[in-house]
Amino acid sequence: MQELSAESIRNVCDKACLEFETTAELPPLQSIIGQKRAIQALEFGLGIEERGFNIYAAGPSGTGKTTAITAFMEKRAKTKETAPDWCYVNNFKDPNRPRGLQLPPGKGKDLQRDMRTLIEQAKRDLTRAFESAEYEQQREELIQVFRRERDNSFNSFSERTRNQGFLLQATPMGLVLIPHQADKPMSDEEVASLSAEDRNRMGRAREQLETDLKHVINRVRNTEREVNERVRHMDQEVVQYAMGTLVQELKEKYDALSDVALYLEEVERDVVENIDLFRGKPQESQPPSPPGDRDRTLRRYEVNVLIDNSELKGAPVILDSNPTPNNLFGLVEKEAHFGALQTDFTMIRAGSLHQANGGFLILRIEELLRNPLSWEGLKRCLKERKIIMEDVAERMGFISTKGLIPEPIPLKVKTILLGNSMLYHMLYLNDPDFLELFKVKADFDSQMERTLENLKDYAGFVCTLCHKEHLLQMDREGVSKIVEHSSRLAEDQTKLSTRFAEISDIIREANYWATKDEATCIGGEHVTRAIDEKVYRSDLIRERITEMIRRGVFAIDTEGEAVGQINALAVIGLGDFSFGRPGRITVSVSPGREGLVDIEREARLGGRLHTKGVMILGGYVAERYARDIPLSLSARLTFEQSYDDIEGDSASSAELYALLSRLADLPIRQGIAVTGSVNQMGDVQAIGGVNQKVEGFFHICQAKGLNGQQGVMIPATNVQNLMLREEVVEAVRQGLFHIYTAATVDEGIEVLTGVKAGAQQPDGSFEEGSVNQRVQQRLRSLARGLRDFMRSPSEEERSDYREEKQEREP
Repeated sequence: MQELSAESIRNVCDKACLEFETTAELPPLQSIIGQKRAIQALEFGLGIEERGFNIYAAGPSGTGKTTAITAFMEKRAKTKETAPDWCYVNNFKDPNRPRGLQLPPGKGKDLQRDMRTLIEQAKRDLTRAFESAEYEQQREELIQVFRRERDNSFNSFSERTRNQGFLLQATPMGLVLIPHQADKPMSDEEVASLSAEDRNRMGRAREQLETDLKHVINRVRNTEREVNERVRHMDQEVVQYAMGTLVQELKEKYDALSDVALYLEEVERDVVENIDLFRGKPQESQPPSPPGDRDRTLRRYEVNVLIDNSELKGAPVILDSNPTPNNLFGLVEKEAHFGALQTDFTMIRAGSLHQANGGFLILRIEELLRNPLSWEGLKRCLKERKIIMEDVAERMGFISTKGLIPEPIPLKVKTILLGNSMLYHMLYLNDPDFLELFKVKADFDSQMERTLENLKDYAGFVCTLCHKEHLLQMDREGVSKIVEHSSRLAEDQTKLSTRFAEISDIIREANYWATKDEATCIGGEHVTRAIDEKVYRSDLIRERITEMIRRGVFAIDTEGEAVGQINALAVIGLGDFSFGRPGRITVSVSPGREGLVDIEREARLGGRLHTKGVMILGGYVAERYARDIPLSLSARLTFEQSYDDIEGDSASSAELYALLSRLADLPIRQGIAVTGSVNQMGDVQAIGGVNQKVEGFFHICQAKGLNGQQGVMIPATNVQNLMLREEVVEAVRQGLFHIYTAATVDEGIEVLTGVKAGAQQPDGSFEEGSVNQRVQQRLRSLARGLRDFMRSPSEEERSDYREEKQEREP
């Protein structure tokens, strides 16, 4: 890794800003900077067309993952062919199952407009034709033929019935035969007064006439049916003549689209079969329709343009931030009509899957999993490669009514899920469909290398953000401060943070302070103030803790020396802000066989990692000082004034130094706080939050007064993680505060006690007067004392005891 000085960073930033100012092209906002692994995964996932190679983009939030991937997909989409339009049209054979039509981009609206024009033109032409004098004359002639034949038949039959003593009379029950005398209907009494022979003759005549009447009625009905058929045939000829030209024009326009041509043929047949929909006024035999019903019925010929890509250049890129089932798969709307809910194919609405079909769909996995029906439905669509629309209420079993079942639309989409690594592993282990459908993982890192190339890209990001959000431009000092702050967020001098959301907020706030100062650009002082102000708004708890330490409520010594007592460091996280806080560790030692007793664990305040760290201390002490003797001590370690759970092993080195101090009876400098974990071999290991810990103790020392003897001891491997605030760096530069490093326990104890640690001799002993020699002697002394205390008394000791007892007795 090439080390970059502050001046070289400024030069790179200055050059990058100048380059972007003098060129018209700016880098994309939050482009995928320093994410080579993720870029390769995205390139692979987008390049392979086989089913199941969808992408899961894993990484922490706040890294600009969503914006970067969206921009990446939009750039790639421009190289793809434009996705087709999709429409739903009426299925004349089964209206409950609307048909889907695929058309070239922009043709959907054309077809919709052409069909509206066709129907409007058909209404005008057919209404004009049906209301024309020629049509009315031809129709009237056919009807008159029927009327004449009907009247002749009934008149002839009526005359016949009169001659046989009956009158043909119309009643609500139909035509009936009534006996008459001198053309006057006979009453029941008059009929009864006739002789039996006359009544029998009249009955036989009635039966014959009724049979003949049925034949007459059937003949009239057949004539009416023939006339109606001839009228209908005449109407069809009128419609076919009017529609033929109109439909033929559309067939020629859409001759390359076989599905559209087939649909136009079905429209023509349906218009012929539903002539009455186009008449200017209903026929005499038809009741008048309610207002608007005729237009509602003509919806059957509408074209519902579900997806219109007429304005799209390339493949669609859709980011659905709220993937509910209706938003994702579409829905069928309903409207109230005379107190009932009705729907048809014109009320089908597209979902984000329809909009992204032929392109890219970006979804947040957290939002998707909040809607179980969405997750299960998405997997089903991806597996079957078609968009299946279902009513949510019916899917959940709330209602079961007859509704529309739109024809599934073929699906060709690349789906990108955005989420964290934890959810990826949970789905990977527990959802077999996830393995089948999302085979590509694009892992986004929270940091990247601090190289010249990445620094240039970082400066380009800053310039792009300022340009797109109309902020003041940032000078080289400002960009340099942003880079420093980025490395601080990454907690590594050789890395840059990819938490672009937080970096962007700092830039916006720095712009505010620059504007308030009426500056022409954002300078380094404005970035520093933005960072300081953000800390100030969140560090109330830290100030209160510092005040309590300064006033002695929390016992923390920052000067002097003490045996078996040391200041350890911990990090307190408050979500948007974290800071270091010192805590006092004390140790007491006595003979015993309990070994190291973790009071925090006994009080159930210590976590598993902290307990492990204390147990490692026992292993170190036994390995270092008690190879040939039993470890016979009872050492109690505790965090004083600690009332919360303690977790982590970063205080294990401080606990070990306090223990060695107590065993060697050597005081520890209280002005030095310690952090770092240890292993059983005595190596001091790296920890996290080193910057917060150093700054936390610095603020305590600053509050109680810096004397030039204070500082913090950190693991040597954590030096590369130091990205301290300017005030701490200045105090170190002036010798008011110090930062010590320790690679081993021996190095650390020498700094804390001022006494040589002492190397181990070939015989297992240590140098005379060293810390290790004093510890070893104390452990041997404790072992001998415990041995002497536990062994059986000798005969001489028993005799002395008996003599003393006799002397005490009266």
